[in-house]
Amino acid sequence: QVQLVESGGGLVQAGGSLRLSCAASGRTFSSYAMAWFRQAPGKERELVAVISRNGLGTYYVDSLKGRFTISRDNAKNTVYLQMNSLKPEDTAVYYCAADSSGTYFYTPRATSEYDYWGQGTQVTVSP
Repeated sequence: QVQLVESGGGLVQAGGSLRLSCAASGRTFSSYAMAWFRQAPGKERELVAVISRNGLGTYYVDSLKGRFTISRDNAKNTVYLQMNSLKPEDTAVYYCAADSSGTYFYTPRATSEYDYWGQGTQVTVSP
């Protein structure tokens, strides 16, 4: 089992940057593909980006490519989301999630594939 704790959210002006972190408990962090999802008020939770267990596979939602970067440090049990050129429509609660079912390069895309979730961190982008 793994516990996930997000941090790094906050209020930022449009065009600014934030770096989210998700720290995982336990000694098997490298066994999990990791993802960031987000949920805006009144909307469904949506995938932002995924990184495979070994860090060599990544997937981004097309609309976010070039602005967001997912990375992981297996030695620190942490996954990151660097968000640049933020827009008001990026305002949401951001969640990290872990999936243990795939191979080293697998990047699961569906919410239902993820076994563990963090509590979320609020990101607010002002115009």
